[in-house]
Amino acid sequence: MKYYIVIPSHNEEKFIALTLESLVQQTVLPAKVVVVNDNSTDRTAEIVQEFAQKHSWITLVNKTSDAIHLPGSKVIQAFQKGLETLDHDYDFIVKADADLIFPDNYFETIIRHFKSDETIGMAGGFAYIEKNNDWILENLTDKDHIRGAFKAYRKVCFEQIGGLKPAMGWDTVDELLCNFYNWKVVTDESLKVKHLKPTGANYNQASRYKQGEAFYTLGYGFFITAIASVKLAMRKGKPLLFLDYLNGFWKAKSEKKTMLVTPEQAKFVRSYRWKKMKEKLF
Repeated sequence: MKYYIVIPSHNEEKFIALTLESLVQQTVLPAKVVVVNDNSTDRTAEIVQEFAQKHSWITLVNKTSDAIHLPGSKVIQAFQKGLETLDHDYDFIVKADADLIFPDNYFETIIRHFKSDETIGMAGGFAYIEKNNDWILENLTDKDHIRGAFKAYRKVCFEQIGGLKPAMGWDTVDELLCNFYNWKVVTDESLKVKHLKPTGANYNQASRYKQGEAFYTLGYGFFITAIASVKLAMRKGKPLLFLDYLNGFWKAKSEKKTMLVTPEQAKFVRSYRWKKMKEKLF
């Protein structure tokens, strides 16, 4: 199977070479890798160019956006910029971060999953972070969720869900829409991706409220938002974030923020979330 990778990047000179080297070492190489250099002020672009000179399938695209970092919007706008430079001659597309080290067999294994079942729409491994000289699971999400740092989409599925949405919650709504359209989402615990920069390291103060806004725009409703907020705040080890998330939800509701899903999809999302919660309880 033929696959393309798009890597949004901003000031990633410390990590981008490690990420690209891990792609060069893949047992099944990508057909194309596009690194979108978004307003970097360090050596990111220079490092990518060095790889591009050695490997014709790696290219650099430059983009200029605001320096402020809010989760979701900026990274997906950069992804879209890279996507625009690619043709449609691929079997699956990958959105990857610029601070990862993939195991050598990562994409060979992803290909095996996609080939094994034509109803698999998305596939991915698990993120590990370094702590006390050991690599441990970055346990921020359930094990049936693929981290936004490395998402692989079958082309037909990617097109049916409408691509990626430039808003916080993009890496949740994509999976919910996969389920809405009866695609399977597969995670493989054997695929351990080293995540070199912990999630949220660059988020500013305002982004705390964005999570609650995301819950609203995903169509969760208040009760599911409250449960999801408690769960996420506890996982992050910061219980008081629960209040920030709820404030963000109510603010988004009062401002009637644009939804990421249609009313029909929102109804499905709530039903699906309640079903998953019941499965875990019983």
